[in-house]
Amino acid sequence: DWVKHYTFRSTPDYMAPLTFIGESNDFTSEKRIDTDAIRYTVHPDTNLSFFPLSIAKDPRPIIVHEGIPGHFFQLARSWKNENPLRRRFVDSGSNEGIGFYVEEMLLQMGLFDSRPQAKEIIYSFMRLRALRVEADIQLALGNFSVEQAAKYLERTVPLDRSSAVESAYFYAYNPGQAISYQIGKIQLMKFLSDAKIQLGAKFNLKDFHDYVMINGNVPISLLRWEYLGLRNEIDQFFENQ
Repeated sequence: DWVKHYTFRSTPDYMAPLTFIGESNDFTSEKRIDTDAIRYTVHPDTNLSFFPLSIAKDPRPIIVHEGIPGHFFQLARSWKNENPLRRRFVDSGSNEGIGFYVEEMLLQMGLFDSRPQAKEIIYSFMRLRALRVEADIQLALGNFSVEQAAKYLERTVPLDRSSAVESAYFYAYNPGQAISYQIGKIQLMKFLSDAKIQLGAKFNLKDFHDYVMINGNVPISLLRWEYLGLRNEIDQFFENQ
């Protein structure tokens, strides 16, 4: 009940030139935990790019991923963790895996059943996150130029030209970031199924989610080891080195 709100505000003019860098979110911090988070949005227009257009149609899918119970909620919970490493360490696989996981979880639980357009947006996000893995990998291997990656995203997702170019540049200087969404979500779903199998009648979904949110800056394979005592994923990592 102490987590603040995830709010929307217009992008200030001085921030507009920086919007190509990535999502314009102020998730606050452990020093500003009593303030609302802010997502800066563009002004309404008839020619919006991929994510602004999805927000204009229905903001709930973005609120779920970026706000609550996604990134802002997870980060706010982690900022009260007693361990400073768990407050400040960031792992894209766990952070983005949680954001992707909660989208699909709430979709399956029926939150969007009365909102077909919101469901369509969720499915379009899933499609984007699956197809951009190819761009991420091919850029890292040197098989795609930025322009080739952009054209691939335009053709397959399909993304508008502006979003495709911005995404291609972003993956070029952040190799592995796009695939981290998929890996993180898959790891988290496996962690959930392992917990249910091992704990049986003692398994409590709320307790599981509380643990994940409070410790979600830590790689999921380490959380699974700590929570269930299963370290085979850790051992496999070192065996492959």
